[in-house]
Amino acid sequence: MSIPGVGAGVAVTLMAAIGEISRFDSPRQLVAYLGLDPKVRQSGDEPARHGRISKRGNAQARSVLVEAAWVAVRQPGPLHAFGERIRARKGSQVAAVAVARKLACLAWQLLTKGEDYAFAQPSRVRAKLRRVELDAGAPPLRTRHGGQRVSASAAERDAEREIVGQAEASYQRLIADWKATGPAKNTGAGATHGHASTTPSKRQATRQAQAQTPAL
Repeated sequence: MSIPGVGAGVAVTLMAAIGEISRFDSPRQLVAYLGLDPKVRQSGDEPARHGRISKRGNAQARSVLVEAAWVAVRQPGPLHAFGERIRARKGSQVAAVAVARKLACLAWQLLTKGEDYAFAQPSRVRAKLRRVELDAGAPPLRTRHGGQRVSASAAERDAEREIVGQAEASYQRLIADWKATGPAKNTGAGATHGHASTTPSKRQATRQAQAQTPAL
């Protein structure tokens, strides 16, 4: 539930479909299990062509992930930047499915490592958990109480917006550098694992020289 767009209903549905995460050796296996992997068509020596998603597996889990994706792309952060990049090329529907696939991959990583989403907004997570408590019959809190604060203060909201804004900008820089170097070159994000160049590109070097110390 620390992932943007994933509330209690989505989390419960997804966990019910997954069961033990150890059943899946990789995020790709989970994506295929949920039917979010693209169909591959190939004839003879022709290049493989990727089509629509396979829609195998649990249809309900796949549906709630797509609904969560529509919510996630409306919130600032790397998922928003990723969704906008896909939307600009292939349209909103394809972008939503791509983000849903990304959510499944994130779920595999977080469940396997036992971690929360790195760019979660604590105030939003608290609100989600409080909604679960209220739905379960917990009494409402008084305006003045000595327990944990649920609503975010103005300072906390500003700090959270700054963090997710920096995360989104970092993703956009990563994609810009990848496009600048090109996936066919052994540099940057397109390099074969273990063979990436340690020399920054001209764009990277300029940004590094001009960049200010992060306020984190």
